[in-house]
Amino acid sequence: MKKPLTETNILEALKIVRDPDLNRDIVSLNFVKNIQIKGQDVSFKIELTTPACPVRDEFKRLAETAVRNQIEGVGKINIEMTSNVRMNSVQQHIDLLPNVKTTIAVASGKGGVGKSTVAVNLAVSLALDGAKVGLLDADIYGPSIPLMMGINERPNIREQKLEPLVAHGVKVMSIGFLVDPMQAVIWRGPMVSGAIKQFMTDVHWGELDYLIFDLPPGTGDIHLTLVQTIPLSGAVVVTTPQDISLADARKAYAMFDKVNVPVLGIIENMSYYICSHCGQREDIFHSGGGKKAADELKIPFLGEIPIYTPIRVGSDIGKPIVVLEPDSNQSKFIRKLTRNMAAQLSIHQLSGKTNQKIEINI
Repeated sequence: MKKPLTETNILEALKIVRDPDLNRDIVSLNFVKNIQIKGQDVSFKIELTTPACPVRDEFKRLAETAVRNQIEGVGKINIEMTSNVRMNSVQQHIDLLPNVKTTIAVASGKGGVGKSTVAVNLAVSLALDGAKVGLLDADIYGPSIPLMMGINERPNIREQKLEPLVAHGVKVMSIGFLVDPMQAVIWRGPMVSGAIKQFMTDVHWGELDYLIFDLPPGTGDIHLTLVQTIPLSGAVVVTTPQDISLADARKAYAMFDKVNVPVLGIIENMSYYICSHCGQREDIFHSGGGKKAADELKIPFLGEIPIYTPIRVGSDIGKPIVVLEPDSNQSKFIRKLTRNMAAQLSIHQLSGKTNQKIEINI
């Protein structure tokens, strides 16, 4: 038997809509906002924790069905899907990046796995979903973000701070904007750490939902200094399927685990190749390694990115694949794994866990 049209009954009906990752209903999660009843018409907001929610459309469909099936005499139903990214709970975050809600490191245990390509496409994907996004190129020795984002300008200075450059809806800062591209950056660890801290404190980032850090490859003393300096909400580890890359990915995970930074998951890049002539799949670098490593480490496997020539072309011409070919399967894979990453970050934030800053002596 259907219930009368009241705000209380609407909330009760919406309790059957559950977040599959958090395993809680959208009412107890406080996602339902501003219920209004005008005659027989109903309107309300569902405020998610990220604009990149992978089940956004499903929530809306289920919510409308729940209200119609349980409430008597409902006319029009207007559901506005909004988002409000939760603020990072790390204490030092307040001082360094007061207007940045969350910070995510993209890392790898070794070079050559396409980490920067993944970082760029993650950042642009989040922006395409409507988030306010920044991208900080922390790979001081090999800054490739300017090329991949198609930026060849120098940043302006306002009030003694740098203005980040903007491409594809993403605010970007890199040492590559400030040094001669023909000169090598020959700095010791403390200088690198100082530069990264300046890119946080001396840049007008403004209000951001996400600030993505493209970290250097490896797990050396510089990386430990970086993860202690950067107030990270979480990290993503990029690997390729072969065993040697997976071994280094496990080391990257161990580094973040050591400094109490939650690893949001593993992304496997260059997973396979589909022949453009015959359509046959070739597992050039083996297969399934990323999923296996994620299972062993008990962390999420966010998804696979295949070898695809336009991904490389897009990086070379400054147009990430999610912009260059937005309707391609490869772009859809990246958009999906980006939403998986955003969902994992929300899970960590809503679980109430906080990251503790610890000191590591080298």
